[in-house]
Amino acid sequence: MNRPILRLYALVVLLFALLVAFTSRWTIFDAASLRENHLNKRSLLEQERIQRGAIFAADGTVLARSVRTREGTYERTYPSGELFAAPIGYSYVDPGSTGLERYRNSVLTGAEKENLQGLLDQLQGRSNRGDRVLSTLVPSAQRVAMQALAGHHGAIVALDPRSGAVEVMASSPSYNPNALRSPATAAHVVRNSEEPLDNRATQYGYPPGSTFKVVTAAAAIDSGAFTPTSTLSGRNGITVSGVPLDNDNHSSYGQITLTQALAESVNTVWAQVAEKVGKRTLARYMNRFGFNALPQLDYPAGQMTPSGEYRRGRLIAPTSPFVDVGRMGIGQDKLQVTPLQMAQVAAAVANRGRLMVPHMTSRIVDPEGRTVEHIDPRVQAVVMKPSTAAAVTSMMEAVVNSGTGTAAQIPGVQVAGKTGTAETQIGTAVNNVWFIAFAPAADPRVAIAVTLEHVPGFGGVFAAPVARRVMEALLHG
Repeated sequence: MNRPILRLYALVVLLFALLVAFTSRWTIFDAASLRENHLNKRSLLEQERIQRGAIFAADGTVLARSVRTREGTYERTYPSGELFAAPIGYSYVDPGSTGLERYRNSVLTGAEKENLQGLLDQLQGRSNRGDRVLSTLVPSAQRVAMQALAGHHGAIVALDPRSGAVEVMASSPSYNPNALRSPATAAHVVRNSEEPLDNRATQYGYPPGSTFKVVTAAAAIDSGAFTPTSTLSGRNGITVSGVPLDNDNHSSYGQITLTQALAESVNTVWAQVAEKVGKRTLARYMNRFGFNALPQLDYPAGQMTPSGEYRRGRLIAPTSPFVDVGRMGIGQDKLQVTPLQMAQVAAAVANRGRLMVPHMTSRIVDPEGRTVEHIDPRVQAVVMKPSTAAAVTSMMEAVVNSGTGTAAQIPGVQVAGKTGTAETQIGTAVNNVWFIAFAPAADPRVAIAVTLEHVPGFGGVFAAPVARRVMEALLHG
């Protein structure tokens, strides 16, 4: 055989190998990612012929279901309207899918079934149906949260600290997913300048204000640098990183304990604590709490934002030379955090120092009623020693009993919490306000984070009562 024929033969073999490789990539190795790509309208159109599995709340309320149309396709409907728009999201050919609908798309459409099972279903005349998703969301508490947010921009997240189950996820302003079925109403929602399609609970980063002092307190006590009874000067105007730092209302204190300083949210004390603890130690504890990484929630990664220090729109390490550790320690500097992250901070303290992986799915059930998957609680990180968590809990109780968070008190229930106020317009009283908490303090069943945008006041006045109402709904509902 001459050389030209050999070269031609080799070229044909190479081209055939490339054809097999690329065909295998899209049909086998990358088939799932191609199927899940929201730009792939063919896959979405095919899904219209599948009876997509329903999504349920923790009490069995239907949150999303598919209804057969005259054309023989299926259309997604959301009986609760805007109530669960943030966590559940939507699923339509256009504009696509979001939320739990997107994250659990493969099980809701039955795409995870084995090929043999799918063939057997067809031979037995069974319709193509997806599995059902049972969520951890609590309608009664979600309703209270959305009512409390009415008229505000903001978000609320409530977790069961023992398991990481997300019981409330509310974002305001919201939208009605059913409106996205019609191109005319969908365009109105999409173009809304208030961005109702965004989930402020997971996507928006806010300055945390003094709620971050809980992180600083945990790092300070767990590392052995301080105790709750350690004393520091609370004098107003103490120099931090070469610049005088003010307390709220320019209040000045003498030597006070860390417990008193948390109850009264004394900036100068906690800035000194952060400087003494140092960037490396604070960074280590922030990582344990879940900062500087995407949350491990069963939710689309593209709809979540890491919490941490940001510079020029990019996440930077807490150890960066651009970070002012004193001001970071009191929730200022360049910190941007999500309500989900701050709910996890409260949950880690509540659960004796163990942070559980957050999740919105409790079970996946097939069309015949068999449980395909049960989502068991998993430990994400051991953040601090149980003794440290107990100490920080006592300090947070003081915030609610006699400090800045008294508006969160629930009769007969000891609440542990922390207020936060982040100034948004220098020289004005317009702030982003916070409250994080858990209850009952001795045996926590709920951990919560509330944030409200552009409020003329403080976290203890505006956010704490909202947290109290949602906690009451979860504890007594």
